[in-house]
This record gives sequence, C-alpha cells and structure tokens, in this order.
Amino acid sequence: MGLCIDTAVAVPMCDGVTLATDLWRPAGTGPWPVLLARTPYGRTSTAHLGNPKLPDIRALVDSGYLVAVQDVRGTGASPGLMEPHRFDRSDTVDTIAWIARQAWCDGTVGMWGASYMGFAQWRAAAEAPPALRAIAPMMTSADMYRAWYSAQGAVSQGTLFNWSARMAVANLSRPQSNGPSDQRDAAEIRAALDDAGILYSLPVGVRGALLRGLPWLGEMLAHPGYDGYWEAQSALERRSAITVPALNVTGWYDVFAGEVVRSYTTMRRAGGSVAAREGQQLIIGPWGHGDGADQGIFPDRSFGLAGSVKAAAMTQAHLRFFDRWVRGRTGVDPGARVRIFVMGLDRWREEDDWPLPDTRYEDYFLHGSGRANTSEGDGRLHRSPATDAAADLFSYDPLDPVPTVGGATLGADGPAGPADQAAVEGRGDVLCYTSDHLEQPLEVTGHVALTVHMSSTAVDTDVTGKLVDVFPDGRAVILCEGLCRMRYRAGVGRPQPLEPGAIVEATVDMGITSNVFGPGHRIRLEVSSSNFPRYDRNPNNGGTLASTTATRVALNRIFHGPAHPSRLTLPVITRPDERL
Repeated sequence: MGLCIDTAVAVPMCDGVTLATDLWRPAGTGPWPVLLARTPYGRTSTAHLGNPKLPDIRALVDSGYLVAVQDVRGTGASPGLMEPHRFDRSDTVDTIAWIARQAWCDGTVGMWGASYMGFAQWRAAAEAPPALRAIAPMMTSADMYRAWYSAQGAVSQGTLFNWSARMAVANLSRPQSNGPSDQRDAAEIRAALDDAGILYSLPVGVRGALLRGLPWLGEMLAHPGYDGYWEAQSALERRSAITVPALNVTGWYDVFAGEVVRSYTTMRRAGGSVAAREGQQLIIGPWGHGDGADQGIFPDRSFGLAGSVKAAAMTQAHLRFFDRWVRGRTGVDPGARVRIFVMGLDRWREEDDWPLPDTRYEDYFLHGSGRANTSEGDGRLHRSPATDAAADLFSYDPLDPVPTVGGATLGADGPAGPADQAAVEGRGDVLCYTSDHLEQPLEVTGHVALTVHMSSTAVDTDVTGKLVDVFPDGRAVILCEGLCRMRYRAGVGRPQPLEPGAIVEATVDMGITSNVFGPGHRIRLEVSSSNFPRYDRNPNNGGTLASTTATRVALNRIFHGPAHPSRLTLPVITRPDERL
C-alpha cells in the first residue's frame, strides 16, 4: 500500500494555538482509523521515530491506519515554550477531537509512544474523549510524581536533570529565545551536561540557567512529597474514569519499569470499564530506557538474540492490539495478557497475569556479627531467622555518595542494565549480605522488597537496596534496586522525621525483576544510603535538593536478629517442567 505525508498541518487548540502535525496517510480516500503520537523530541526526527522499541510507522500505514505525529506545544514547529505536563491533557484531548471531526477519520483513535509520549496518553485517557479507543504507553508513568521522584520520595536526579537540561537547551535555542543571555544560558547548561560536578552541585546545579530555560523544574522541586500538586496530575487517581485498554511495555532496566507495572495492575483491578480491565496487556523485556539498551547485549551480561527488541516483534504486537481495540475486530487475538523475558533462562514466556498467580513470597533474613561492610565482610542471607542480635554500622557522607553503576538509568548517567557491582561492593559504606551457593535453580519473578530495622544519627537519611546475582566467575550483576527516604517511610504524603538513635522499621520497594539464579550462583543484597545520580543525595539534615546548601555525615546502623528481623523478600516461582 502506498502512502503520502501531509507535513506541518496546523491543528488548532481551544486557546487558539496551532500545533504542527504530520499526517501519514494510506493511499486512497479513507476514512481510516487514526493512531496518534505526540512528541517533544521532533515529529520529523527519524532517530527518534525509528527507535526499534516503537512500532514502525510505515507498517502501521500499510495496515490501513492513518498515523498522526505532533510536536507538543513549545517544541519542533509548534509555538510557545516547553512547559512539561501543563498542556498535555488539554492539547491531547483537543487534538483527538479535531482528528475525529475530519472526513478522513472513521471516528476511532488510538495512541502510542514511549517515555514523555506516554504521559499524555494516560492523562488523555483519564478525560475519556469519545473517539479514543486504546493507548499503547511504553516506558512511561501514569503518575507524574513517580515519573520524577522514586516511589518513596527521592528525586530521580539523573533522569530529571539530564532530561530537563535537554529541554531547557531546546527552549533557549528556539527562535523566540535567541538573545545573548539565552545563548549564554544554553551554553552554560551544555557545559554542565559534560561536568557532573557542576550539574549536581547543591542546592541545584546551574540553578539560574536551568530555571530560566525550564521554570517547571523549580516548581516540581518545590513539591518533594505527594500533595495536591501531584494528585492533580496523576491519571491513576482517576482510574475509574479510564475506559480504554492499554498495551504496557517496559524493560527490567527501564527507569519506569515499576510504574508501567503499577499502571497495569491498577487498571486490571480498578479500570472504569470491562475493556479497560480485561484489555490490559504487559510486555517486559531485558532492556533499559536509553538508546542502545534494547539489544539485550550488555558488557557484563548478554541475553542472546532472543533478548533484542527485534525478537519481541513490537510492531506486530501493536498491530494486533490496535486491530482488536481500535478497529474493534473481535476475532483478532491480541496475544498473551502478559509476556516477559525471563533472565537466566534467557527466553520469553507468556503468563496469565501479573503478579504471576503462582508467586510464593520467601524471606531471606540478614545474618552476621556486625561486619557486613564490603563483599568481603561477614554479611549473610539465610531462609531461617537470625538467632543472634547484631548491627552493621556504616557512615554515609552526601559528599561521597555510592556511585550508580548500571541498573535502571536513563542512559545519560552511564550505561543502563546488568552491570557488575564489584567496584561499589568494595566500599565501606556498602553492606553486603550473600547466600550460600545454590544447589538448584531459583526463579525470582515479581516485586522485590527489603524490610530493615535501622537507626541513624540524622533526622533524615536514606536506605538503599540492590538485588544482585553473583555468578560463579565472581561477577556481581545487578537485577533491581530501590531507595526509601526515611522521612517518607510511612508514605510520600506523610513525612515523619527520624529521632536520632531510635530504631525504626522501614520497607524499601526494590522494584521488579525476573531472573533464574543458576546452580553455583549466590543471591546478594547490597544495603547503603546512596545511589547517585540514580537518586539524589539525602543531605541528612531534613533539607531538600531545591534548598540545601549544607550536608552532614550520618552514622547508620542496620539491625538484625530475633527482635529486629531485617529481611529480603523474594517472589519465588516454581515451575518443575522448566530447565535451564
């Protein structure tokens, strides 16, 4: 089937602003179902739209869809300045309504796109525009707070600052912002991107330039806890109003992996229609968020050809999903409800739901005599509770944080994915608890949690956790991670300072994974108080990233034993018919 492209079509918004939109039309006169993508990265960017994680536009058109790709307000050829999230909801609803009125549209619209392109999908779905029939949000969040903050109150600093700097430079480089001061600001931000010492200085690196280029950054940093500002921007707070199904896609090393799964489980449970509940699908591969993290091959761990995005056939998955829900072809099988890549087995598997219905949660208790510092210490993990009381002490200095090595990063802070943690495990401020060598394979698939009993000399500090697969050759490969800002241990809407010296219990959400630990492997838990710049540094004084200029050193203790059963909780899957 041939196609033609109408470029820079001016689509009017309710306030009179027109947004530049390209229309990729099949040959003929239509009408056609329409698939809409709204992007801040340039509607004509072949590098962006050619991302293998996204469906191929030409294949969508060849299958009889008209594809609309729009520059969001303040980007590309759309006027104004980029103000993240401010107009996403209204502009998306206006665009869908305009599309539905056109003679070439059959009255049905679906949406697709990754990262920021997914934010608008969820917010529009909460408005329930009549023409919208389905969304396909990839590597994104339906809750704006958790797009930029961790689930437990830390700023996702590497993600936030690198993305904000990119958007600020774009704003300052636009034709309406071309004065000498704007050019100096843009140059300053570009320099900061090459100098982590400047970008991550306190209180906020290159604060003036960044805030002039993207004032929204200061606005969102002024709301470190979950409050009315964030509630108004959360689609999941309006889940009962969402009536469309979603194709949810992420990777085990995606910065939004936990949020993609949370959107899926929330809508499965509480969506506003049968279609929204029963039409949810979930795909998770061994991928990261950034460019180049989609081939399933990393320096410290390769998942083979099956781990690539190409092997996951994303275009075909989107077409099956849209044919079922946008075109309404009830005879089309959209595929498995849940499809995951199981690391260790290194193959894809179809599942009935998430969490997997046969999940069994098993506790691994922290043991040792109080010298768990570094991987050479005496920290151990056992299924049986510890019978002796002990506490592991470490010092956390915000000016010397534990560096991020792999894991779930945006990619700008270093390579994402299954990196060897040997370098950080040699630090005295990293506690390591390691199991015995496994005699049989152990599959861990699902949500991982760490419960700690801890005290600190500070009024606020952090607890981090990493789940690590220790290979027989000594590689310590990260699987998933999390951080709890201790003032938010009761919830991000209920800050509670610590009483210095008092022992408190907290649970760290360590995210999700699917991995088979093979025979001879060991399970390792790393505990510390920083993972920078994946998360911002807690200054230990009760301050925030936006206001703090000073820091203090905290002495933190992790307790374990009969009275303080600190433990790692793993989601274990037993499938006797599967073999490594």
